Amino acid sequence: MTKADLVENVYYKTGFSKKESAEIVESVFELIKDTLESGDKIKIAGFGNFVVKQKATRRGRNPQTGEEIEISSRKILTFKPSQVLKVAINEEETKPSFESCNQRGGLIVLLVSLYPYEYRDSR
Repeated sequence: MTKADLVENVYYKTGFSKKESAEIVESVFELIKDTLESGDKIKIAGFGNFVVKQKATRRGRNPQTGEEIEISSRKILTFKPSQVLKVAINEEETKPSFESCNQRGGLIVLLVSLYPYEYRDSR
C-alpha cells in the first residue's frame, strides 16, 4: 500500500475531497515524523509501537578486507506490532484487501480520528 492508496481510501471512506484526504494523510505522517524526530514513542492501540533507539558505537569488520573498523553510533527506528495486529495477520490466509483492513478498524480510521474536528465540521 502506498501513500496514494491511503489517500484514495480516506477519500472513499470519509467523503472528503481528494485534496482534503491528501492533507489528512500528510498531516498524520508529519505528526508521526515530528514525534519520532523528537525521540518520543508512538503507541497506537491495536496496531503497535514505534520507538527510536540509540545504538552505541561498536567494532565491526570490513567483510572484503577483514580490516577492523569502528561503526559509529546512530539512531534506529523499531516497530513492535501489537498482539491484536499479530492475531489479525495470522488469521488471514490471503493478503487483506482495503475493505478488510477498514472493517477491522485499520490505519484509515486512525488517520481520520487524528485529524482536527474543526476542519471536518467546516466543510
